Amino acid sequence: MRQECSMDIKKIFGKHGDATAFVKTTVPPKITSSQKVALNRRGNVLFNEGDVEGARRIFEVTGYSDGLSRVGDYYKSQNRLVDALRMYWIAPDRAKSEPLIEKLAIVMRSMIREDEVPEYE
Repeated sequence: MRQECSMDIKKIFGKHGDATAFVKTTVPPKITSSQKVALNRRGNVLFNEGDVEGARRIFEVTGYSDGLSRVGDYYKSQNRLVDALRMYWIAPDRAKSEPLIEKLAIVMRSMIREDEVPEYE
């Protein structure tokens, strides 16, 4: 039964043929500290060259908090607040995530209030 499942997954994801795609798993990959250092360096190079998404993927795999926080700063500068919050939360950088949580809560409260306003015919 387990083999069938593996084959189904391969069939499903294999048809996309995207070598740069990642499949999210709950088990972090096992990497050595030297691999982690090399990946973080590569992520920093990508980030500095403007490939923020490539850097983000690496930093998520390695759990590099400073890199994740810098990606969050970039997202925040692009007004991608939910994405920024996600990076700060993973980092974990509570000094940056808490103000965003408060800001997003205010926005959500405002949206809820708008939905509660009765429509007049």
